[in-house]
Amino acid sequence: MSDDLERLLRWEAAGATWELIWPRAGEVTIVLCTCDSGEEVDRYTSAAADLLRYVRDPGRAER
Repeated sequence: MSDDLERLLRWEAAGATWELIWPRAGEVTIVLCTCDSGEEVDRYTSAAADLLRYVRDPGRAER
């Protein structure tokens, strides 16, 4: 498991939310938001294949 996917999964497990920004093909920017007001806390860009699969999975529950 990539560090980038692990980071997102830890964020979700803490009950916080996130959003996607797709700057270009093969790469994604994840915006980490607070669980209460949805304010941006941090963001990171990744091309990790497992993270891309995870965020693009249509079977994954809405975030």
